[in-house]
Amino acid sequence: MNIKKYLLRLKYTLFSNALPGYKATKHLFTSKKGLEIGGPSQIFQPFKELPVYKHAKIVDGVNFSTATIWEGNIAQGNTYQYTKRKEKGYQFICEGSHLADVAAGAYDFVLSSHNLEHFANPLKAVKEWDRVLKPGGALLIILPDKRFTFDHRRPDTTMEHLLADYENNTQEDDLTHMEEILALHDLSMDLPAGDLAHFRQRCLANIDNRCMHQHVFNEDLIRAIYAQFNFKVLSLEYAPPHHIIAIGQKQ
Repeated sequence: MNIKKYLLRLKYTLFSNALPGYKATKHLFTSKKGLEIGGPSQIFQPFKELPVYKHAKIVDGVNFSTATIWEGNIAQGNTYQYTKRKEKGYQFICEGSHLADVAAGAYDFVLSSHNLEHFANPLKAVKEWDRVLKPGGALLIILPDKRFTFDHRRPDTTMEHLLADYENNTQEDDLTHMEEILALHDLSMDLPAGDLAHFRQRCLANIDNRCMHQHVFNEDLIRAIYAQFNFKVLSLEYAPPHHIIAIGQKQ
């Protein structure tokens, strides 16, 4: 091992912030092929709490549009620059709940960071992520802990509600929750949303920007979602400032 590689490894050992749940499940991501919905995400970078990008063989990405407020302008193809010093993954442009160009069992793991809450039909999305995972594959979902976000006034979503959305085949242009959001969203904690009038207009255009948090999650709901698709929950932990992190394995 040359001195540069040795120093990098030493730096990682000394300064790694990896969470216990990730350390215990790192083997599910190491030298594996993954798919990230709505990334890339800082929390998966080296030296962060969940350094998946460092350990993975390659990560492909999914985004709903060629232009988003988070990534700017992107293009389908071998353009998914999820981290430095690794080859780019493949960038899919499609709905995260309809991965038509992805074969069943194509991936060893699926990542979703602060993404599932934006889906109008979360169970439809998770079912699709289950489909593209190999048996024994890992599903890592990060959701906001509402107690420390602008959703803190909103009621938690129930599993019954998600099941109804799934049975009714709720589409991503659904605005059922908009009035509740307008009434209870804490704008003082979401400065980019602007004033109430601007926020209303942004919500009305949600199909184009996907900024709205359609649902509010807690630990019990996350466990119920994993159970719905027969995933074994390997780790579920909270991390500051506002993360709920769940790692499950497909049975």
